[in-house]
Amino acid sequence: MSLESRRSFIKKAGATGLTFWLGLSYVKGANAPVISTAKSLTPFIKIDAAGITIFNPNPEMGQGSYQAVASMIAEELEVSLDQITIKNTSGEKEFGAGQWAGGSSTVREGYLTYRKIGASAKEMLVKAASQTWGVSPESCTAKEGKVLHAATNRTLKYEELAEAASLLEIPKEPKLKDPKDFKMLGKSVKRPDIPLKVTGKAEFGIDADVPGMLYSSVERCPVIGGTLKTFDATAAMKVPGVVKVVSAERVIGKYSSTGVAVIAKTYWAAIQGRKALKIDWDTKGFETFNSSDYEHKLRSLSKEEGILDKQKGSVDLPVAQVVESFYETPMVAHHPLEPMNCTVHVKGKKVEIWTSTQVPVSVTGPGMMGSMPALVGINPEDITLHAGFIGGGFGRRLYFDYIVEAINVAKQVDSPVKVVWSREDTTTQGPFRPMTFSKMIGGLSEKNQVVSFQHKVISPGFMDSAMPNWDKTKLDSMMTEGISAQEYDIPNMKNSFVFADYHVPMAAWRSVTSSTLAFAHECFIDELAHKAEKDPLDFRIDLQSTNTDTKRVLKKLREITNWDKPLPAGKARGVAQWDFFAGLSAQAVEVSLAKNGAVSVDKVYVVIDLGTVVNPDNVKAQVEGAVLMALSAAIHPAITLKNGVVEQKNFDTTPVTRMSEAPEVIVEIITEGAKIKGVGEPGLPPFAPALGNAIFALTKKRLRKLPLEIEFV
Repeated sequence: MSLESRRSFIKKAGATGLTFWLGLSYVKGANAPVISTAKSLTPFIKIDAAGITIFNPNPEMGQGSYQAVASMIAEELEVSLDQITIKNTSGEKEFGAGQWAGGSSTVREGYLTYRKIGASAKEMLVKAASQTWGVSPESCTAKEGKVLHAATNRTLKYEELAEAASLLEIPKEPKLKDPKDFKMLGKSVKRPDIPLKVTGKAEFGIDADVPGMLYSSVERCPVIGGTLKTFDATAAMKVPGVVKVVSAERVIGKYSSTGVAVIAKTYWAAIQGRKALKIDWDTKGFETFNSSDYEHKLRSLSKEEGILDKQKGSVDLPVAQVVESFYETPMVAHHPLEPMNCTVHVKGKKVEIWTSTQVPVSVTGPGMMGSMPALVGINPEDITLHAGFIGGGFGRRLYFDYIVEAINVAKQVDSPVKVVWSREDTTTQGPFRPMTFSKMIGGLSEKNQVVSFQHKVISPGFMDSAMPNWDKTKLDSMMTEGISAQEYDIPNMKNSFVFADYHVPMAAWRSVTSSTLAFAHECFIDELAHKAEKDPLDFRIDLQSTNTDTKRVLKKLREITNWDKPLPAGKARGVAQWDFFAGLSAQAVEVSLAKNGAVSVDKVYVVIDLGTVVNPDNVKAQVEGAVLMALSAAIHPAITLKNGVVEQKNFDTTPVTRMSEAPEVIVEIITEGAKIKGVGEPGLPPFAPALGNAIFALTKKRLRKLPLEIEFV
């Protein structure tokens, strides 16, 4: 919008009350900045008589975006978090395409962008004050939400300058603060969302309470891949409180299925009505599917050449020693503590939605995960979303199948309907992290130098699961994530992917495929170190011919662990590192042997390379959470199918880490690197291989399958 049209808009706004909205084209997909009344929705700073509001477009799911985004803007705007109101966005068109959370991207991709937004606003406010006083902008300073002119001891609050500032051009290259002058960034700042969560004031998707709301529970085919044939709701309709029973389609990626939704006045009644249903399912032959059979298929496919990911040199050259191994990782569930839920009110062509989602931009229109409106036949402009805080995302809420299903339920009644998934629904209905197998081959020279390395991934494909027309002859790079990105200087390398057909919906799981491939890759590096009779940490450092980020991280790990100091008898440690799109970290895991022969995971050292840091406390919390999530997947039962049905139903059969199992986690943050890296995911991939390597050091047993088949304390 041009400056002139903005002036015209302000004139037309008249007595409705002026507001300074600042949204910048720095943000990918954001609309051009406009000035409007308080009813408008344009990012990312609003200043009016009520005060200063900063909008957070990156959904808060525990990772700290609520505080991080506000801090990056507020630091340059020269206000404290106590002086502002923070609001999460809900997929409004004016906030652009960046309204999503995933890939550890909030700070990694937004650090300079958000700082520029704050700096531009500050420059405009300072200029507005200087024009008001008839002095130079250079003689004015901004501090604590005010502009000061020291020579005349005059001050103006930002709220008083909003109208004048709104008429100015937005600086294209605002001057950013020197990091040495930061008041918040790089410091341990209290997260403003924590008091909201502890006191119950934070509203999650499941907290939605709409007047006249009904409740629904959906019975879905227990056989993955099956769908509805017929149903009899006679008994269900006799349950007190049950209002209606309908069929409803759920769509996730290329898969669709239809379930039976019981709609009732209370959630209890909906559950009881669901239990009374009589349903005939079309299982489409998937009732014969067993995970164990599929595992055999993946092993047999390892003989195929596969699709090339990356090749360097020739792996066919003669070597002194050949080392071969095969690693297996299973399906796992996401286990968000807030089960899937969505409240919907369909009013003619208009649809209002209350839910927790990682991709609000895809719920209200085309976005990075596709377009939810297209799946339900609704115009994006007819959708209003209320995106709540997220009680656990981990990649599961990147997908909107549960929203599609809820809309299809709500279309069939005149009242708002809250569809709630039970814990069993959330665990058994998927999507899941895929099963991933790895064939590893390494070659050593006569001097025990690694001269060749091969990693062949055998698994289903993310892209095939997501897209009906995916070309299966193409490389699915998500399935080879990170295996060609490690900074090991190995002259001959060949990495490839063998695709395996699958009918089970798959989804990104925290750190995506790095959560499985790092286990195979880094455990095999350890095997090569053992074969070469070298210390595993020295071996990794020696594979870095230059001063890489990985080498710096490994050296810091050596320092904080006192690696060269021997551990007491009955204790051992293992090491691993992983570098991928989201970031880089290295870990050392200390284990000990109990009297009964069980293994205790005692201590985890983590060095994470960030380039820069917004809040050290939040980094430590994220890394600790990643380690505990990795521990759950490494030692507890995974997801398996028998006769087409998921065998694990709840936390009793596929647990998450309990407090009694949690090791001490020591986190060291490196910020010297030039490249800004992520936080939420990089702390996860190195844990499982470091644990596997520690168990080998302790017991001399090399475990190549997750969950690790050994007893833990």
